Amino acid sequence: MTRILFVCTGNICRSPTAEGVARHFIETAGLGGLIEVDSAGTQGYHAGEAPDPRTRKAAAQRGYDLSALRARKIELADFQQFDLLLAMDRGHLETMRRLCPQVYLPRLGLFMDYAATRSGDEVPDPYYGGPRGFDLVLDMCEDAVRGLLDAVTTRT
Repeated sequence: MTRILFVCTGNICRSPTAEGVARHFIETAGLGGLIEVDSAGTQGYHAGEAPDPRTRKAAAQRGYDLSALRARKIELADFQQFDLLLAMDRGHLETMRRLCPQVYLPRLGLFMDYAATRSGDEVPDPYYGGPRGFDLVLDMCEDAVRGLLDAVTTRT
């Protein structure tokens, strides 16, 4: 079993989108027994909340159900429990590096490093923008999740 954690700031836009897309792709490909995903935020100010309504709406329009997801803050135990902890941007990655015990640093990375067709290494925060930003996040997550699942299934 490979366990993957997606991380953004508040765990209400980018990382739950990545989690929802990954869950859908994993289920569709019959990989549920091989890969498990979750998401968290570097900050806990939205802990217990559902993803942002605009995130849920954009995801639902593409067939992804995020309704059961709830925001949470990354915890020290996550660095031990997850095989990959993937940041949505460099700021998240730096925060994770400061929190992470030295032995688990190789488990950290940028989510967009797995993207095949999109350039750029960061998923932009759609929170303060319009609906197009949420669609862009979905486009990026679909691309990176495909590459991530290819990488994980190739190495297992």
